[in-house]
Amino acid sequence: MSPNKSSCPSVVLVVIILSCQSVYSQLQVGFYSRSCSLAEFIVEDEVRKGFIRDTGVAAGLVRMHFHDCFVRGCDASVLIDSTASNTAERDAPPNNPSLRGFEVIDSAKARLEALCQGVVSCADILAFAARDSIEMTGGLGYDVPAGRRDGRISLASEANTNLPGPTLNVNQLTQFFANKGFTQEEMVTLSGGHTIGRSHCTSFSSRLYNFNATLNQDPSLDPIYAAQLKLQCPQGNTNPNLVVQMNPSSPTITDTGYYIDILAKRGLFESDQTLLSNAATANQVNQNARNPILWRSKFAAAMVKMGQLGVLTGSAGEIRGNCRVIN
Repeated sequence: MSPNKSSCPSVVLVVIILSCQSVYSQLQVGFYSRSCSLAEFIVEDEVRKGFIRDTGVAAGLVRMHFHDCFVRGCDASVLIDSTASNTAERDAPPNNPSLRGFEVIDSAKARLEALCQGVVSCADILAFAARDSIEMTGGLGYDVPAGRRDGRISLASEANTNLPGPTLNVNQLTQFFANKGFTQEEMVTLSGGHTIGRSHCTSFSSRLYNFNATLNQDPSLDPIYAAQLKLQCPQGNTNPNLVVQMNPSSPTITDTGYYIDILAKRGLFESDQTLLSNAATANQVNQNARNPILWRSKFAAAMVKMGQLGVLTGSAGEIRGNCRVIN
């Protein structure tokens, strides 16, 4: 991570770079340079500690940022604990029990509160942590415009309706991302985040057993891969903690293995494999598989854009003292 956060990202290719004015109209790189100059370094240190303990935490933090931004915008609402009167986002089926990495955010927040009380938002901590996770797993680092503030509302019902499911087809995915302001190409680019991490068997087991009225197994799934998955996820198994790697050849590396797997009919979710069912998205899958440097740049740019979704700035929202609890 570069210590200088005062300029637009230079890591992104010119053909896809967003203008400084549009990207940073509400947020700015180096936002904490005077108010809490060590903010990004402290977050990076906590992510690194978490990564050393468990390399899978990097994928968890990237996914957490995505799940935060797609629900109410990037306002750290995904971090809020449920209460007796409210079931929060983190306990919605798309998030519980699959989201992980909360302890990294908690640790970073505790250190920052001790150093710069009431200054660094949980939403910015999560955005920094996602960037650091991508960089630590071999992806391209990028400057994170900051200045987000934290939301005060977190509803499980909104997570259920705003997060794309693993069974969506390419048209549904395209529309889902378009509703959030992303192009179809950006949707394919961000889908590459599945290059790291794991999935619970329940998210894809329908492809292995009783796929539809006439077929037991999804025909778009490579039979050898399907057989391996059946060994890992036996039919009828009810263990909620049973998981498999989403990109088994390189599960802890941010690379283009995801796209290579799709071309080999080894996309884990229907929402992965469906990218080959459309000429435009299939072409993008092929391009990304052949050009890892280009994809890494596109992914960095798409992550910066995603981090702008529905942000609270200025006097909106709050700076939570504890990321799990509204002030």
